[in-house]
Amino acid sequence: MIINIKEFTRKVIAGANIATIMTMFAVGFSDYVNPADHPLLATVGLTFPIILVINVMFLFFWLIFCRRMVFIPLLGFVLCYVPVRKYIPMNIPHETPIGSIKVLSFNVHGYVYDEADNGNSFMRIIDYIKSSKADILCLQEDLGDWLHPKVHLDSLYAHSVRIKVGSDSANALGVYSRFPIERHQQIHYESLRNGSLACWLDINGRKVIVINNHFESNRLTANDKTRYKNIIKGDLERDTMKKETRYIAHKLSEAVRLRGPQADLVAEFIRSHKDTPIIVCGDFNDTPISYTHRKVAEELTDCYMETANGPGLSYNQKGFNVRIDNILCSGHFTPFNCKVDNKIHASDHYPIYCWLKFGYKP
Repeated sequence: MIINIKEFTRKVIAGANIATIMTMFAVGFSDYVNPADHPLLATVGLTFPIILVINVMFLFFWLIFCRRMVFIPLLGFVLCYVPVRKYIPMNIPHETPIGSIKVLSFNVHGYVYDEADNGNSFMRIIDYIKSSKADILCLQEDLGDWLHPKVHLDSLYAHSVRIKVGSDSANALGVYSRFPIERHQQIHYESLRNGSLACWLDINGRKVIVINNHFESNRLTANDKTRYKNIIKGDLERDTMKKETRYIAHKLSEAVRLRGPQADLVAEFIRSHKDTPIIVCGDFNDTPISYTHRKVAEELTDCYMETANGPGLSYNQKGFNVRIDNILCSGHFTPFNCKVDNKIHASDHYPIYCWLKFGYKP
């Protein structure tokens, strides 16, 4: 009798593990869902880390209680290798070769992270940029006093382009470079407060296009974020949980529906200039498993995925720890040592940087 109960329990748990793997696979490849057609389904990539953790828990369970069943969660990791690598890459580090270009991307939150800090966040950001010695700097929410940041940054970079974006011009993108910027253009798409900027640089005689993006924001208020955290914690009654989940899902799906066409237009711009070396930076406002990321990166190399280790959580608000900031490059470059730098606390984002080397293969 006891043996039958144990066998039944084992089969039930194995079934639950298989169901988890099926869900992980479906969510892991949800970035192929076009948000213009299915905006709600296009948001499920947010849940991938949770499902991944559940499969890890199954792995430990089988290791402790029934090792011959450990192949089930391991099979799940194999089937979902691509999305797992997108979220948590593991790479062997290589020494950055001499002559590499350092690229830094940073959403600076208008240089005002905490209004009570009397402008200290502004100077922390400027000092950080100065110490970074980046050759190319891409900033999102490059606002504050319109002239104040530029005075400081122009002393560090000989060449810069800074434009206001969005239909209400309440946001700004900046590209700052030690190399000449020959011309620039905005990649136009519908948005209230977001946009993309392309700049043509002359890097030691080679033409390079740098694209700085700030795709559609989720527009979650402070209250919305609190509600989302309560959902994650499971601290709500069942009926309240359903109501809050529907509310947050609606806001997220509306934002992803707008981001889809924006990503399509940037991807089309990249394809139309594929013979030119391209560097793409910015705040995608979407996870590594998203239509936005897949479309923009489909002909490029994700520098973090190819060279970094660990999840690299660039959006640092509690309960929303995800990597939404990216640096991508065309095959003309080899990336090295990409990193999300969590040592500076001056914005709701951490900066991301890496080195790029023309035509080098380690």
